[in-house]
Amino acid sequence: MAQLKTDFPEDVRIVYRHFPLASIHDKALLAAQAAEAAGLQDKFWEMHDFLYETANLWTSYTPNDFQTYLIESATTLGLDTDQFKIDLNSEEIVTFAENTWQLGQQIGLPGTPFIVINNNPYNGPLDSASISDILRLYTFDDEQYAECPPVVIDPLKAYTATIETEKGNIVIELFPDFAPLTVNSFVFLAREGWFDGVSFHRVLPGFIAQSGDPTGTGMGSPGYAFANEVSDDLNFDRAGLVGMANTGPDTNGSQFFITYAPEEQFNGSYTIFGEVIEGMDVLESLTPRDPSQGGDLPDGDLIITITITEE
Repeated sequence: MAQLKTDFPEDVRIVYRHFPLASIHDKALLAAQAAEAAGLQDKFWEMHDFLYETANLWTSYTPNDFQTYLIESATTLGLDTDQFKIDLNSEEIVTFAENTWQLGQQIGLPGTPFIVINNNPYNGPLDSASISDILRLYTFDDEQYAECPPVVIDPLKAYTATIETEKGNIVIELFPDFAPLTVNSFVFLAREGWFDGVSFHRVLPGFIAQSGDPTGTGMGSPGYAFANEVSDDLNFDRAGLVGMANTGPDTNGSQFFITYAPEEQFNGSYTIFGEVIEGMDVLESLTPRDPSQGGDLPDGDLIITITITEE
């Protein structure tokens, strides 16, 4: 959570709420009462931390023994023990703990920690990388486009794209005659700076290198989609071909891939819109990265910028 706060200082809020899981832990309500009773003496977090640090000791206690343990521990925490004993079982605090338990049941609380993203309960993986990916997607809307771009190319002219990366340059000959929609979108986005600072988030040596997603999650798009442009005259029969990534027919956006080898299984399903004419050695030097592995992955190599040349 600390890392998420650092990475998303304007978007992440850490809010502490009691959600005692009384159906699972027979001392959950009492633990919540203890923290609240200590809080009346400005020692909420001291009691909170103490309970977590000593959980391996008191979880085996009966509720009565746990209450005795709490009262004995109050002095250690600098509490007024007599007042703590009164507050621990006061009607106000007992009711508060029970109400938080009931609220947890109402919202279907599965366990703790419990994360809410844009008012929606989140039940996915709890590692920081997974949550960061989702937050990038949620905070990405303002950067997207409402519709496909206007025509910015002349299909009768020749276009090349120089992808300047941290490892060197990759020069691509674009195919506006075979894939005018795709090349038009790619040129538009490149000139808009869409690809600047974007990583090669998926690099599988011997297969493909993929980029074009500013979120780095493999789930980002420019906000619009356009049709596949499949030509019988172009096949994935060699390394260096540039294709559009998609999630099904006519879902092309901004993500593209470059092949490391022939990939005949892509024929008919993915648009080919260019080919590497310089820099295959740079492509092959990109840092391997497989998002399907999950966990902590090496940073993907960045695209510094893409420059379009028209002739």
